[in-house]
Amino acid sequence: MNQPLAERLRPKSLKDFLGQNHLVGKDGALTKQIEQGLIPSMIFWGPPGTGKTTLANIIASESERPFYTLSAINSGVKDVREVIEKAKQSGGLFTTKNPILFIDEIHRFSKSQQDSLLQAVEKGWVTLIGATTENPSFEVIPALLSRCQVYILNSFNKNDLETLLKRAIEIDDYISEKKIKLKETDALLRLSGGDARKLLNIFELIVNAEQSDTVSITNDAVLQKVQQNTVRYDKTGEQHYDIVSAFIKSIRGSDPNAAVYWLARMIEGGEDLKFIARRMLILASEDIGNANPTALVMANNTFQAVSTIGYPESRIILSQCATYLACSAKSNASYQAINNAQQIVKETGDLSVPLSIRNAPTKLMKELGYGDDYKYAHNYEKNFAEHEFLPDEIKNTKLYDPGNNARENSLREFLKSRWKDKYNY
Repeated sequence: MNQPLAERLRPKSLKDFLGQNHLVGKDGALTKQIEQGLIPSMIFWGPPGTGKTTLANIIASESERPFYTLSAINSGVKDVREVIEKAKQSGGLFTTKNPILFIDEIHRFSKSQQDSLLQAVEKGWVTLIGATTENPSFEVIPALLSRCQVYILNSFNKNDLETLLKRAIEIDDYISEKKIKLKETDALLRLSGGDARKLLNIFELIVNAEQSDTVSITNDAVLQKVQQNTVRYDKTGEQHYDIVSAFIKSIRGSDPNAAVYWLARMIEGGEDLKFIARRMLILASEDIGNANPTALVMANNTFQAVSTIGYPESRIILSQCATYLACSAKSNASYQAINNAQQIVKETGDLSVPLSIRNAPTKLMKELGYGDDYKYAHNYEKNFAEHEFLPDEIKNTKLYDPGNNARENSLREFLKSRWKDKYNY
């Protein structure tokens, strides 16, 4: 029983793989490709414990390809080149089944390390499968990203996690020896955060803590045992999402003291500083928006500075930004506006652009009425002329409702003076 429970239960085939039906279900994006053995280079992007490594292993096994693996944490350019050379030799000259090279935490590879993969992927010497918990748009170089398909893996849902627990009880050699009564699962599921590996680690900890052969799993028992075995912040995933959530919620809740505390927890835990800066950049628009437009400028400058300077000096810049954002007026009106607009687009489809605001670069378009009756705002008093810019089917629809703060109240007054009662500002 040297292996952790999560490793002992790791599925070996697609039929045993839980969740990710959008990828490997009956009509999944990868299902047919795996069946036909036509495997493209790809990036798996998702939270920890969602099956990225497992799925890569299964793909290699079911497509009967040689499988090589590297971890970006402890591999350099030399290691990459050695593995590529081995892969070229094992692939042979007369086979279409080129080897699979799996790189865990590919976002930790430097630009030069990622560059060293380009030729191998381009020439088809290897099929690359990278796994990352970070947005590949930011962390994978464009040249490599353009050669890969990106597939998103989601956190496991409640049914998947409960199925996993029952599977452990039924088939694991050690766990099945005990009489386990799974009375309550809420605490286990909540603490796992949709991370299957974390769920099984906690479950095994609870089972191992009981000396008797009968183990009763209740919410109270789980919380008591886990609190006694609190683990340190783990930048690879164990507490990563919980602590960054606390950090963001503290800023959103205008508490600079809590914000800087959780910031310190992440810094001391070795969190990627660009990840922290990027989250504040998102928050500056989502939670502050037009209540204080300078917040977005501040957050963007912070991201640029952190990318340039690095640790330890960048901790000061992060602290300045976090406390500034926490002390700023808040509004999610812009965030709500785009949500409202996208919902209408999903419900109404591709509505036609009104003729009056269409461009008319040709004679035919002008004859068809393109641009007719358009009022050029700058030709009117206060640079404004009332006009209908939305399609007829949704005219007069208010999507942006300014928040109740000094900045946006002034925006509301401006809109009232222009649109009067049209949008009910």
